[in-house]
Amino acid sequence: VIGLLVGTGFFLVARQLAGAVSISQRSVFPHDLNPEFWLASLIALAVPAAAVAVTLLALRGVVIEPLGVVRTATPRRRRIWWRLLLPLAGLGLLAPMMGRGNEGGQFNQWQVSGGVVLLLVGITVLLPWLLERVVGRLGGSGGVSWQLAVRRLQLTSGTAARLVGGIAVAVAGAIALQMLFAGTEGEYTKDTGQDPARATVSIMPRHGTDAKLDELAATVARSKGITKAVALRSTTGSPDPDRADQDVNLHIGSCAALAELARLPSCEDGDAFVLTGAPDPSAPQGAPAAPGTTLYVGDARGTEAGADGSAPVAWTVPADARPAPARKDPIGLLRTGVLLTPAAAPKSLGTHQFAQVYVLVDPAVPDGLELARNASFKAEPLATAMTLTQTQTSARFGSIRTGLFVGATLVLVLIGASLLVSQLEQLRERKKLLSSLVAFGTKRSTLSLSVLWQTALPIGLGLALANTVGLALGAVLMRMSNVRVRVDWASVAAMTGIGAGVALVVTLLSLPPLLRLMRPDGLRTE
Repeated sequence: VIGLLVGTGFFLVARQLAGAVSISQRSVFPHDLNPEFWLASLIALAVPAAAVAVTLLALRGVVIEPLGVVRTATPRRRRIWWRLLLPLAGLGLLAPMMGRGNEGGQFNQWQVSGGVVLLLVGITVLLPWLLERVVGRLGGSGGVSWQLAVRRLQLTSGTAARLVGGIAVAVAGAIALQMLFAGTEGEYTKDTGQDPARATVSIMPRHGTDAKLDELAATVARSKGITKAVALRSTTGSPDPDRADQDVNLHIGSCAALAELARLPSCEDGDAFVLTGAPDPSAPQGAPAAPGTTLYVGDARGTEAGADGSAPVAWTVPADARPAPARKDPIGLLRTGVLLTPAAAPKSLGTHQFAQVYVLVDPAVPDGLELARNASFKAEPLATAMTLTQTQTSARFGSIRTGLFVGATLVLVLIGASLLVSQLEQLRERKKLLSSLVAFGTKRSTLSLSVLWQTALPIGLGLALANTVGLALGAVLMRMSNVRVRVDWASVAAMTGIGAGVALVVTLLSLPPLLRLMRPDGLRTE
């Protein structure tokens, strides 16, 4: 009960600090951490009940006497046959549902949950047997710290296995889920057609003159981490303002900007080009233009009612305009119409034009994308900065996958806190032994390394078993979802690294208490 009260206090304190913690670029507001009443009540009842049940189960083979605690029987060699029944039963529940994904059939939620739970629980019963077999075969070779750790594990391998079982289960489950999400990601990811290798950001100012657009491009180009920034303006012209189907698209910009829309044979200020090639259905369509055609450019139909004081401008397509094969721009559109350098473009277009700046960010500069956005905001606060990506993943799918990763990380941190408490308790119980070893001349560094080996060996075996079970479970889930089985090694490495990191932190935090327990006063007794 005191533990529940203390835990509630820790939760209330941690909730106020939650806003300052970010995992995988995700954080929460304190008021978001508002647990359900029935879940909190269930925990308040289940935790003491579980503590009592585990204690009674553990004391069945122990007799309490006034002179100490004596085990009633010698430990028996662990058997493997019944330990394999749990994971095999889990596979037996999941196997009939393979191939049912993508409308191949219906899933029984209880059967899926039961199979996954049996597979994961199988780790906790296989790990003690595996650890016992491995440490039992380790001989007396190695340094003193290694021999002390191995002998300790040979005597109490079950305790070490129980300590790391939680980490192994969490890592295995996280690996399986991340594999499943990596396998199904293709169904929630689409190709945008954008080319971030040519432009990382597309800045679209809301309004502005030609000079202001050029100033925006120049300001962004001077910013740190920006490789290039080119401005492009687009407008329409028509030989007959009363017929919208005859509109011709005009694209105005420097030679570097026009090179993003077409393959130019050569270019200098004053040149004009007529785009050739099949039009893109997704791009703004326009009528073909021929050199020498007279067009009315600007607000030809009076849709802006002369709000900016500009009237349609009569302009003729230069007779020396050369053909240029169109290419997809960085956004992925294949344009049509006429390309114009500033000297060849019509003047006084007013605001009846669409402007954008293509910005390429240096990938070697940290936070280059944020620097580009900041530069855009400083130069033009109302401009929209759109990040270009080659693929786009469903926001809901990405949030769920990130949430699972964050959840698994938090679970491992909580398990690490529990592991630390158990580790400190074990060290306290061995206070006399540690003090005696130091009194006999054992180096403190040797004992510290011994504690490190005692943690590292079970953790290593636990993570190896977790990877095996996690990969197997992930493969089964992917077959159930009817997707191609492939291993997401990045997720495997990430979860394994987090698990190993938690174990390392626990070991390092246990070293200061260990050094205190090695003092001579640890030999005092009554």
